[in-house]
Amino acid sequence: MPNLLDGLNPIQQQAAKTTEGPELILAGAGSGKTRVLTFRVAYLISEKNVSADQILVVTFTNKAAGEMKERILHLIGKTSVQPLMGTFHSICAKILRREGYLLGLKPGFSIYDEGDAQDAVKEAMGVLAIDQKKFNPNSIRYTISSAKNELISEMEYPQYARGYFQETVAKVYIEYQKILRRNQALDFDDLLMMTNQLFQTQPEKLAQYQQQFKYILVDEYQDTNAAQYHLIKQLAKRYRNLCVVGDASQAIYGFRGADFRNIVNFKKDYPEAKVFNLEQNYRSTQTILDAAHA
Repeated sequence: MPNLLDGLNPIQQQAAKTTEGPELILAGAGSGKTRVLTFRVAYLISEKNVSADQILVVTFTNKAAGEMKERILHLIGKTSVQPLMGTFHSICAKILRREGYLLGLKPGFSIYDEGDAQDAVKEAMGVLAIDQKKFNPNSIRYTISSAKNELISEMEYPQYARGYFQETVAKVYIEYQKILRRNQALDFDDLLMMTNQLFQTQPEKLAQYQQQFKYILVDEYQDTNAAQYHLIKQLAKRYRNLCVVGDASQAIYGFRGADFRNIVNFKKDYPEAKVFNLEQNYRSTQTILDAAHA
C-alpha cells in the first residue's frame, strides 16, 4: 500500500489516509477526486483491515460506480467480498428488495422509468377527468417528483398545496400512488423515499445497516437532494465515518431538487470534520483554468 499511495500527491495521500470520523474533500474538476476515493477504499481494506462489506460507496452514475469498482480490484486484487458500490437508486432498490416487505412491498416490485411514470400520471388524470390540455402531465409529474425529493408523501402534500395548479397536483398525486400500489410498482423517487421511510419506521433495520456500513463514501455530494441527504445522515449517525467529495461550484442538478447547501453546511452537521482541498488540476491547462475561474 505505501507504494500505491506514492502515486498520489501529498494532499491526496492525507485525504486517503484519514479514515476515521467525518471528512470533506473539496475537489474541482480534474483534481483526482475519484482517484482519492478509490485509493481510500483500497487503503481501508489493505491497510486498516476493514472488511469490504462494511464499506458503502455512493456515486451518481452507474458508469462512475463501474469504473471505481475496476480500479479498486486492480489495486487490491479480486476478493470474495466487495464493497457495496452504486448509485443512490440502485442501492435503495437492493435494500427494498430485501426489506421492503416491512412496508408491504413484494420483493419482485417493478421500477417505473420516466416513461412509465408519465403514463401513470396521464392515467391518474384520466380517472380524475382532468384535461391534459389545461394541465401539462409533464409539469404535474415534475411537481410530484419534487415533492418526493423533499420526502413529502401524497397524504402530506395537500397541506402544502397553494393555488389551483398545486391543488390539482395534490389530487393527481394521490391517484398516481394508488396506480403504483395496484401495479406493485415504485418510481425512481419512491426508491429514495421508501428507504427513508423504512429507516424511520423500523429503527432495528436502521441499526442493522448502520452497523454494517461503518465507512460511507459519497461522490458529488453537492448534487444530493433532501431525500439523499437524510438517507446518508441516518446511515452515518452511529460511526460518523462519512467521507464526502464535491464542489459547490459544480452543482448541476438543481432542477432535480439537488441542494448545494448540503456540502456548504457539512461542517455544521459534522463540526469535527477534517477538510481537504484538492487544488491541483490534472486535466486542463492553466489557460483553460484561468478562463473557467473568470
